[in-house]
Amino acid sequence: MHLNHMAWAVPLFLGLMGLEYLVARRTGKNYFGFANSVSNINVGIAERLLDTFTVGIFYFVYEFLHTHFSIFNIQSGVLLWFCLLLLTDFIWYWYHRLAHEVNFLWAAHVVHHQSDDFNYTVSARITVFQAFARMCFWSILPVIGFPPAMIISVQLVHGIYPFFIHTRTIPKLGFLEYIFVTPSHHRVHHASNDQYLDKNYGDVFIFWDKLFGTFTVEKEEPVYGLTKPLDSNSFLWQHFHFILEIIYTVRQTRGWREKIKVIFGRPDKIDPNMRAELEKKFLKVNRSIQVSSRLNAYVTWQVGMLLVLLFSFLLLEHYIPVFIQICTTIIIFLTLINTGAILEQKRWVFYLEYVRLQTGFIIISFYWPHPFLFLSLLIIQLPFFLLRGEIKRGYFRLLYGG
Repeated sequence: MHLNHMAWAVPLFLGLMGLEYLVARRTGKNYFGFANSVSNINVGIAERLLDTFTVGIFYFVYEFLHTHFSIFNIQSGVLLWFCLLLLTDFIWYWYHRLAHEVNFLWAAHVVHHQSDDFNYTVSARITVFQAFARMCFWSILPVIGFPPAMIISVQLVHGIYPFFIHTRTIPKLGFLEYIFVTPSHHRVHHASNDQYLDKNYGDVFIFWDKLFGTFTVEKEEPVYGLTKPLDSNSFLWQHFHFILEIIYTVRQTRGWREKIKVIFGRPDKIDPNMRAELEKKFLKVNRSIQVSSRLNAYVTWQVGMLLVLLFSFLLLEHYIPVFIQICTTIIIFLTLINTGAILEQKRWVFYLEYVRLQTGFIIISFYWPHPFLFLSLLIIQLPFFLLRGEIKRGYFRLLYGG
């Protein structure tokens, strides 16, 4: 998809999220938790941003495989477009199923299932790791002979459809339940209830689950999230906790055969107590924090500015120098890390805020390399180094209330 189109997708999907929120509020349903929604949108911002760098890589891979290894020379046609959609969804089913059954694939996919809420913001929880894993599975399509342009076009449709099934506001849809994956089917997939685990892997069509014995209907109200809730807003921890769990389990496992079984085995091969040990080592969560409306307002402002920055970046990407693209990417990722850490009231966010401001000054200096600007920058640095303790305490009082 052209990056300009990707840019306009941001306000479109945000508008639909807002509409779902209003519908839920109007019907008296509390489907949106503040911290969960922020975490969901943050993961989506990272994935949209990295798409600007990966979409060309994916097309190159498909083009290379099609040019050198294609078995058939498939041309565009109505029936072939439909066949490609079926094949894309069939491959997705098996990728998705294996992503729940194989640890190293689950490490990429687990982020999508961490939210304890279930709404349109959850559809944004896709990581670049998952995008690369899916691309590896879909790489069979150019080998069969489908042209890369056809593949990317179908994947665009295939990628938009799942957005609309991440909702609790739409009930069962009658006869459509027999053909397509519906919100009811996908609510089951995101549930942690015992009878719903490892069910309904389909993305567009539900008959793959019925064919391969992984289908079940929604009966009792689902409980969403992981069977062992993550209970953390940390952007980094959400992405890397299960990778760490695999690494530490492998280190504690004797024998190469058993180590390989950990990597390629099911998630239940990982000791459920491992995460608690790693949280003590790397996360150090404070369970007694009090979240103020001022803190939530600051985080909301941060996420709002991020979305504006992401939209502008995607819309104007072809006109932005590479150096500024790198600096903008750094600012966005620093902010993503900071918003999660601020919700957990970490003290080191002060230093990330400082680095982010410095990166902003670098961008301004790139466009306006005036001696007066450099002098101003030096003058601004002086109170930071001389009064750093006082500035830090004032920042925490303003943000955390203490």
